[in-house]
Order: sequence, then structure tokens, then C-alpha cells
Amino acid sequence: MANLKEIRLRITSVNSTMQITSAMKMVSAAKLKRAQDAITRMRPYAEKMQEILSNLSSSLDASEGVYSQQRDVKNVLVVAITSNRGLCGGFNNNVIKEIRNQMRGEFENAKVKVLSLGKKAFDVYKKTSHHTVDGFNETPYAVFDKLTYDNSSAIAEMVMSQFAAGKFDKVVLVYNKFKNAASQVIVSEQFLPVVPTQVAGKSSQTDYIFEPQKEQIIDELIPRTLKVQLFKALLDSVASEHGARMTAMHKATDNAGAMVKELKLNYNKARQAAITGEILEIVAGAESLKG
Repeated sequence: MANLKEIRLRITSVNSTMQITSAMKMVSAAKLKRAQDAITRMRPYAEKMQEILSNLSSSLDASEGVYSQQRDVKNVLVVAITSNRGLCGGFNNNVIKEIRNQMRGEFENAKVKVLSLGKKAFDVYKKTSHHTVDGFNETPYAVFDKLTYDNSSAIAEMVMSQFAAGKFDKVVLVYNKFKNAASQVIVSEQFLPVVPTQVAGKSSQTDYIFEPQKEQIIDELIPRTLKVQLFKALLDSVASEHGARMTAMHKATDNAGAMVKELKLNYNKARQAAITGEILEIVAGAESLKG
């Protein structure tokens, strides 16, 4: 009977877990709808701004645009965008893995610092030599507590100022780009310096008439566009997180359901075996009385 009790406890435990994962799936689905709407509205604007920025930078001399200056890559800042919470499958691990691959590959000979926008990345790098919060809030991942354009802009401004001061020669964003609810694509995107758009292997040749003066465009449009790019990456990551968590919780709920079904089958087999054993004992006792 002890075995039956253990199986009953397992069934109760798995049913409780299944209720939790099912609830988390529904919560993520509701949040995903809002996050998906936000990135869907933001992406066309951000991409057009990025196109204008890239075309503009191609028409500038290095002396005209501080954010377009190409330097020998000795110091790199990687902005790791993860989530503050787990239970979302490989969402966070994919970002960490991509950064690790870059450190061993493209940036092997450079000094790499990681700015963690997301507690999961913060926890990974906070005790390593790559971790940095110099000039930033001690907990930059708090940006996700209230994700707004203003909060994102403050981080973008610090990144741009450190690049302009020569502290970093290259800045890269690593994040999950939202594709659909079940699919996210890991992206490594150059943030600084700004590079010209490449079309069919050649730099685009779009001509612009500057109004007002080119210097004012440089001072206002480029920083604003960079802020938009970071905010878009954060929105992409948020939508991807909810999609990944919804998918993970859906799979967990299905697995829990299958486990409950198997446990109930085992319970019924054990119960039938116990009943059969008791019947055999009763029959054996009756036979012995006849003898």
C-alpha cells in the first residue's frame, strides 16, 4: 500500500505543477500580445531610421561624425540583452553562448566588457573580468522593470558617450529578435561605429539634401537614431521572451499531462495487483479451512 500512496502523492504533485505551468502559459500569451504589438509598430520606423543613418554616415568624413569613426578594435563593449526571469527555455542561454563564441572568435584578441541588460546575463558576468557597470546604473537590468523610451535612452547615451570618449572601439548588441511566438532568432548587431548600408556588396549611394545644416543633422539625427535602435532591440527581446516562455510552458504542461497519464496507469496496475493479492490470500485461507 505504501507504493500506492507514493504514486498518489506523485500524481498530486505533478497535477499541481501542471496547473502552474498552464497558468504561466496563459499569462505569457497575454503579455506576448502586447509586446508583439509594440515591436510590430516600432520595427518599420526603426528600420527606416537605421537606413537613413547608414546612408548619412556613408556621406560623412570620419572627422564629421564621431559615431562613424573606424578604429582598431582593441576594446569592445557587448550589450547582452536577456530577461530578468527564467523558465523560458534556451532564450537566455542562446545569448550567453553567442557572446562566448564571439569572445573566442571575432574578439579573441580584444578586451571585451559586457553590459548586462537582463538579470540572467548580469548573474553570469557579475563575478567575471568581463563585467562592467562603469558609468551606468549599478543594476542596468532594472530597465526592464519599467521599459520606456526615456529609460532606454539614458543607457544609449552612456554607451555613446563612452564610445565617443574612446573607451570602446566597437559596441555590439546581442539579443533575441522576435520572429513569431514559437521562434526567436539570436542576433549580433553592430551598434557603434555606424556603418554604411551594404546593397548587393556595394555601399548604397542615396543622395540627401540637408535641411537644416549637415552639422545639425549629425548632432541630432544620429544620436536619436541610435537610441531608437537600442529601444527596438529591447522591445524585440521582451516579445521574444514572452514567446519563448509561452512555448516552454506549453511543452511543460504537455509533458506533465503525459506524466500524469502514465502515473495513473501505474497506479491502477499497482491497485489491481494489490486487490488480486488480497483475493488470493482470502481464497488460500478458505481452502486451508476446508482442509
